[in-house]
Amino acid sequence: MLIHALSGYYDILAKAGKVLPEGYSNVKIHYIVCLTEEGRIDAILSCKVRTEQRAAKGKIKEVWNPRNMVMPKRTEKPGIDANVIEHRPLYLFGLNCNKEILSPEDRTQKAKKSHNAFVKTNLEFLEGLDSPVIQAYRQFLQNWNPEEETQNSCLLGLGKEYDKSSYAFCLTGYPDQLLQNDVQVKKRWEEWYRQRGEEGEDAYISQCAVSGIPAPIARIHSKVKGVYGGLVTGTVLVGFNNPSENSYGKEQSYNSSISSRIMQKYTEALNYLLETRSHKILMDDMTIVFWAMNPEETCEDVLMAMLCGQSEQMNTEQTEQMLKNLLEDARKGKIIWDRLCSTDCIQPDIDFYMVGLKPNSSRLAVKFIYRKRYADILWNVAKFQEEMQVSETVRPLSIARIKMELVSPKSSHDTVNLALLTKLFEAVIYGSRYPEALLETTVRRVKTDTDKKVNEVRAGIIKACINRNYKKEELKVALDRENYTPAYLCGRLFAVLERLQQDASGNSLNRTIKDAYFASASSRPAIVFPKLLKLAQNHLNKVKGPVFYNKLIGEITWQLEGEFPETLLLTDQGRFVIGYYQQYQSFFIAGYYQQYQSVFEKKDTEQKEQTEEDGDGN
Repeated sequence: MLIHALSGYYDILAKAGKVLPEGYSNVKIHYIVCLTEEGRIDAILSCKVRTEQRAAKGKIKEVWNPRNMVMPKRTEKPGIDANVIEHRPLYLFGLNCNKEILSPEDRTQKAKKSHNAFVKTNLEFLEGLDSPVIQAYRQFLQNWNPEEETQNSCLLGLGKEYDKSSYAFCLTGYPDQLLQNDVQVKKRWEEWYRQRGEEGEDAYISQCAVSGIPAPIARIHSKVKGVYGGLVTGTVLVGFNNPSENSYGKEQSYNSSISSRIMQKYTEALNYLLETRSHKILMDDMTIVFWAMNPEETCEDVLMAMLCGQSEQMNTEQTEQMLKNLLEDARKGKIIWDRLCSTDCIQPDIDFYMVGLKPNSSRLAVKFIYRKRYADILWNVAKFQEEMQVSETVRPLSIARIKMELVSPKSSHDTVNLALLTKLFEAVIYGSRYPEALLETTVRRVKTDTDKKVNEVRAGIIKACINRNYKKEELKVALDRENYTPAYLCGRLFAVLERLQQDASGNSLNRTIKDAYFASASSRPAIVFPKLLKLAQNHLNKVKGPVFYNKLIGEITWQLEGEFPETLLLTDQGRFVIGYYQQYQSFFIAGYYQQYQSVFEKKDTEQKEQTEEDGDGN
């Protein structure tokens, strides 16, 4: 499915002019070799591009990078194999560079063999072609003698850059008219490439596993670059290195039965995705790429904003507004297509893909691949964001932020299990259950971190896991006084007792009951709370408004019917955390004392009226 989708995406990109046509490669060129009409090197000019990078401490660093140029398809075969219009110095000049000394001699005679292969291939290719730059290049091929050029001043002037650089050719005085762009060269190359095919006369013809059409099968697949942790030179997605992987007498990638044309398409499309920032995110050591089967990048940009909080085209404020609009739809229980159009999400019915890649030796391992209709994915991501909200103010929560909350803030070595992240992505994209390990890890972090950190992210994770996995909106966005679950009430009571202690001490304590009892109270309430309630009596004598706390404690303990649970299992521990977080946050709402006081007064009135009715009845 992955290779078929990528090859189809290549066709979309090629039609939009976003990728190179078949038979061409992007090559990073450092220098342009200027040739005289006689084929002699007149000068070597740098064509590097100046860019600025932000270095440490905010300083701007000047960097010179090679220029991208389009050349005839580069070979990736091992051993000596020359390109048409070569760019590698060993092939071009037949000289090794050792301590800035040029020499044609080496133990394996690789320099000599490489240069001879280059001359033969290119003379054969240029036969019958005639233009000023082609004539100069032909003269260079015929007259260049590596043994006589060891003291060439132009090459020696490059110093250590000689064998690290790539080269293009032009006629001296015309640096903007490069050999590879010559009309005759391009026409001949396209005819040659079509007739010859990448596999040449030794092509193995078979039915392609992707297209179903008999075609030359790719023996070696092109390399993919840009995956975090992969080789600098690139890593293959399809490769067979061991004899045990071969079957039916086939060797190397003939086992995959993927045609050369499809191979070029899927590798070119994947490299394009990995080069574009709006198409990938990094999660630990896994690179995640995603794309819609559409030449526009609006779909990817919106999804990037939804998953990461912002994107290339949308800042945080715009993302929050978009999410707020989508959440309004989510609360109504239906998707509004006009809303999708208002967020520039064109063609909501197109397919959307998301792939997780991780390097494995010299190959890429596909950790997951998801495919779904784009509108469904956007809808599921909006539901995910809605479930993670624990305040009325909508804030997009990124996957990266969730990952950060699953490890200890004081450890630089902890990492999140890759299987957990994969399952989390699956739950977000498909709207399925959250992994049980997500709830367990979050609750454990809340209980075991030294500062017992219960923030909006961890609270949001716990709330989302409980609500989705149990298929009901049990936990609300804000404090729910109608929630009589014992675990939730215990969490509320703990927050009240902690706030009482802080008020009694004038917020001067370095260590509160949360630091000493939170983990045990969330697991064994019946053992801990009697002791905490006894301590609370001392704190009540020190606060200015003991009646408020007395009534609030009484309200919660009355709902508990005076009995605390013996133990709380994992899900109930999550409810305890949410009860604690929501109750504690309510104390910071303006006028919260008055808000609670009105509730108490209403209840006192109702109880008084009920007592009078009972008296009249008697």
